[in-house]
Amino acid sequence: MRGLASVTVKQHEWYARLFLDAVVPTSGCLANLSAADIERFFAEQSRRRCRRSIIDLAGYVRVLLRFCVERGEVAPGLEAFDIPRRYCDELPPRAIPWTLVEQLLESIDRSTPIGLRDHAIFFLMAHYGLRTGEMSALTLDSIDWQARTLRVGQNKTRSILILPLTDPAAKVLQRYLRDGRPTTERPELFLRSLAPVGALTHGAIACAFRRHATRSGLPLSDASPYGLRHGFAMRLLDRNVGVKVIGDLLGHRSLEATSAYLRLQIDSLRNVALPLPGGDHARQ
Repeated sequence: MRGLASVTVKQHEWYARLFLDAVVPTSGCLANLSAADIERFFAEQSRRRCRRSIIDLAGYVRVLLRFCVERGEVAPGLEAFDIPRRYCDELPPRAIPWTLVEQLLESIDRSTPIGLRDHAIFFLMAHYGLRTGEMSALTLDSIDWQARTLRVGQNKTRSILILPLTDPAAKVLQRYLRDGRPTTERPELFLRSLAPVGALTHGAIACAFRRHATRSGLPLSDASPYGLRHGFAMRLLDRNVGVKVIGDLLGHRSLEATSAYLRLQIDSLRNVALPLPGGDHARQ
């Protein structure tokens, strides 16, 4: 797994363990694995997972089986099982409208250390378009108070993004550090609230988002923390910021990755749309 980020390696390990724990007891050993065993595994998983989740799972299993075929541990061809097709741009971006973002942030109770921590996390995600994994990787040294910058290590591109630390963001972080963060020698910026004190995982951030979204009473039942990132991009598009600049801020390596956000920018698309040939004459 050379070249992959540590979080990606962990995902591969988790899905490999899920698959092996399910099929090895059935087949007796990996060498006896059959296409029927793989079929049964996905039939069982389909009862508790959505189609897109099954597609992701199948991708991880294929990588594992390809590795096992190369090592001669399973029969060749087993890695070529059918999976549901994922169509490009089949779902719209998950952007949360800015008005809802503001209401969500305002609804978080900041009278407790946990509330101060969660408010700081989602404030940064909403105003900088950061991923949950990037938030959990932030450390105290990520903030340069003198230069007024925030240093973000990007998981997907393995690059470093230096962002300006705005006054509102600085105030939110200062209050969290003063009144919300436990006294500890741990370097991570955002920490678990329960002992033992440790880094807050990206999964815990997702759970915190769902908890606050539910408590807020806002129409966010299908939203995820990633919607804050999409909302950030859409807000920049509304301000006529160029796609290349938005891509740089989001840490995208290609314009294609950023162009997905344009699918909700109906007004901009309408301005560049070509008229249908003979459209005016067809009505006559």
